[in-house]
Amino acid sequence: MTLDIVGDRWTLVILRDLFMGKQRFSQFLDSPERIATNVLTDRLVMMEREGLVTKALYQERPKRYEFRLTERGEALLPVLQAMARWGNRFFPDSWRVPQEFLDRKAP
Repeated sequence: MTLDIVGDRWTLVILRDLFMGKQRFSQFLDSPERIATNVLTDRLVMMEREGLVTKALYQERPKRYEFRLTERGEALLPVLQAMARWGNRFFPDSWRVPQEFLDRKAP
């Protein structure tokens, strides 16, 4: 079940971005990985359905939403930090995770 929810590259990228403070659709699109809009929409819907994020309306016309991690989503922080440390250790030429992400404490 866990891999069905978070075993996808794009879900992990979105989670990382949420932990780094991104909340809006356009902010996720600005990530260096260049996620397609249809994929982003699909993953956000799935993440909301699985209880990882909540969405809140911040603009009425057109309707626009902000996404925030739930307790279930926040609980994934140590998992993402471990994956980031592993990747930076064994693939030193890969993108370096910001230290603020690695230093963040789980709720």
